[in-house]
Amino acid sequence: MNKLETVQAIYAAFGSGDIPSIIEYLHPDVEWEHDMQDHGVPWLVARRGRESVVGFFQTLAAIDFKRFEPRELLENEHQVMATISVEFTMRASGREVKDFEAHLFTFDESGRVTRFRHFVDTHQHWLAAQE
Repeated sequence: MNKLETVQAIYAAFGSGDIPSIIEYLHPDVEWEHDMQDHGVPWLVARRGRESVVGFFQTLAAIDFKRFEPRELLENEHQVMATISVEFTMRASGREVKDFEAHLFTFDESGRVTRFRHFVDTHQHWLAAQE
């Protein structure tokens, strides 16, 4: 499976709620949200290792996705950048987010994701995360 197919498979698994399949595509010591500063948004926190990434998906239980649409996939030798249209509502507060995001996947030679990062409107996500 090439890098583009891997990212497509990750998004398909996300769409069906199959988190264990997503985790299998990750290197055991994956850097999730690498180089991200903590701005108080639970789903945008730096994590390391597969088990820690499970925690990322657990934070998404607070979100009701209305739209999650991968638009474009761009690749180079070791990375895939995806552009995503996203709309969601916070379950507790009803706050809504409509964002155009980028996701950056970095791969090792064996085809596993070693690093992942969201590029989002952090302020909009922060506002939504406030109780």
